[in-house]
Amino acid sequence: MSQSRIIIALDYPDAAAVKPLLAQLEPDRCRLKVGKELFTAAGPSFVSDLVEQGFEVFLDLKFHDIPNTVANACKAAAKLGVWMLNVHALGGPRMLEAAREALESESHRPLLIAVTILTSMGPAELDAIGLSNDAATHVKRLAGLTKNAGLDGVVCSPQETRMLRYEFGANFTLVTPGIRPAGSATGDQTRITTPQDAVKNGSDYLVIGRPITQAIEPMKALNQIEQEIAGVVFSNI
Repeated sequence: MSQSRIIIALDYPDAAAVKPLLAQLEPDRCRLKVGKELFTAAGPSFVSDLVEQGFEVFLDLKFHDIPNTVANACKAAAKLGVWMLNVHALGGPRMLEAAREALESESHRPLLIAVTILTSMGPAELDAIGLSNDAATHVKRLAGLTKNAGLDGVVCSPQETRMLRYEFGANFTLVTPGIRPAGSATGDQTRITTPQDAVKNGSDYLVIGRPITQAIEPMKALNQIEQEIAGVVFSNI
């Protein structure tokens, strides 16, 4: 089992495209995230293959539907052997509870977390969909719904991590995308921070894509990030 905080985002169009990267990665040095694009192209068998190779997989499909549909989707994901999966907190309390209950009877029970507000959404996007308050307000409320429903944690921007760590304690898992090592391009993320600052603010797991996957030497890039966060602990200052 990997002890790494780093989850590498496999944002690739198909299984063939990601194969060169996978050949360079070691399962005990990182975890992998499979999202909608790659899952749609490569299918459940690709996820199962990653698990069989020893990788711990975060299945990032953000299930958001009626409670029964989401519950059945979570059960199907658990049978793939994934380490962690997610739903969308905007699905509401009944959906969140149904997802959690669906996994209780599974022999393999993955971590179940919920998405709060996407890190690509800035003030203008939030206002356009009727969420006029700042992102942190919505993140806090959705994280509270998630915890009350008995889930393991949330996906959140690193800018909200410190607030959530104080509010919900040490045992609430915080997974943060929008991680960019110093000097990296921001891409399409708007609420971002460095790996070191994310861990200082209370992040448990860092989702990192292009700074590793598009590096000339991905393992070297991974090593540099590991060194950056080595020994860093949550700071309550």
